[in-house]
Amino acid sequence: MPLVNLLCAGWSGLVFLFLYIPIILLVVYSFNASELSFIWGGFSFEWYGRLWHNTPLIEAAKNGLIIAAITTVLAVLLGTIGAWLLYRYKFPALRALSTLIFIPMVIPEVVMGVSLLIFFTVIAVPLNHWLATFTEAEFGLGFTTIIIAHTTFCFPFVLVAVQARLSGVDPNIEEAAMDLGAPPLKAFWLVMVPYLLPAIVSGALMSFTLSMDEYIVTIFTTGPESQTLTIKVFGLAKKGLDPSLNAVSTVFIVATAAFVVLAERVRKLNR
Repeated sequence: MPLVNLLCAGWSGLVFLFLYIPIILLVVYSFNASELSFIWGGFSFEWYGRLWHNTPLIEAAKNGLIIAAITTVLAVLLGTIGAWLLYRYKFPALRALSTLIFIPMVIPEVVMGVSLLIFFTVIAVPLNHWLATFTEAEFGLGFTTIIIAHTTFCFPFVLVAVQARLSGVDPNIEEAAMDLGAPPLKAFWLVMVPYLLPAIVSGALMSFTLSMDEYIVTIFTTGPESQTLTIKVFGLAKKGLDPSLNAVSTVFIVATAAFVVLAERVRKLNR
């Protein structure tokens, strides 16, 4: 057994090295003074300084933050309400509905992106015809379609987190609040929401991280004025190895890791 444990530990170490060495090299070379990404030219913060003057990247980052913030709010509302309804009410199609809700979590992102693109294209004509009767606004690929797409695959993560919290709730808590005179809505807001808050925050952080990091679904549903940071970075990477991409990627990795760690800490409060 000691030999087996040693072999398993060694294999696990090799896997972790394979996964994390590229990320470590990216972070290290983000401080490279040379304009050639693969040649070390000394330590420098030059590329981080240039980020503040890169207007396209800053605009893309703003777009991503706006989309992620709105997506998080919608995902939290839909996920929390959905989890509560599935917990509170029993009906014949409950199992089938639960399965449909979790499909966005497991379906390939390419399939989801293509299906949403087809859906938005199909509804665009009749929707624009209806909008033309009282406004000049038109429905097309842009912020709205990205937010809808991101909310579709983010809210199940909130729902799962809230459902896990609800599985350990004492139903007598809500009944006691209503026995003391609180209406059902007030009892839910003042008693259940504080109890579910760790799960809600954990799901919100996960939704924000997923939305900021999403590329495949976004590329199918974005428009020319709604480019996010992930799309912009991928476009720049296709042109060549720009050292500024190392700095952008490092900032992105640190921010994503911070949100994941924060979500994990909040999740532990669920237990």
